Amino acid sequence: MAATTTLKLPEELKARIAPLADSTSKTPHAWMIEALEAQARLAEMRQTFIGDALASAAEVDAGGALYAMQDVHEYIINKAAGKASKRPKPASVAKSKSATKSKAR
Repeated sequence: MAATTTLKLPEELKARIAPLADSTSKTPHAWMIEALEAQARLAEMRQTFIGDALASAAEVDAGGALYAMQDVHEYIINKAAGKASKRPKPASVAKSKSATKSKAR
């Protein structure tokens, strides 16, 4: 069941929406519903992405596995190209820290 909502649009925006909706053979109402759906989906995806990033950061902080960027990059490029590729192995924390220190010098 649909709920009724009233939107007060600035005249300029209303004037912009009408030809855009017409160009897609939609009513302004249908066009606005589609736009709101798309924005809601993007906001939900953004929230999921942020939640996943925070969970990953917590996992690393708790001692989770770390991988060398170049190894992961090579793996992804090979997989995308359809080539056989071995999954990267976790890097040792000591190795990662020493690599960071040497680059900082």
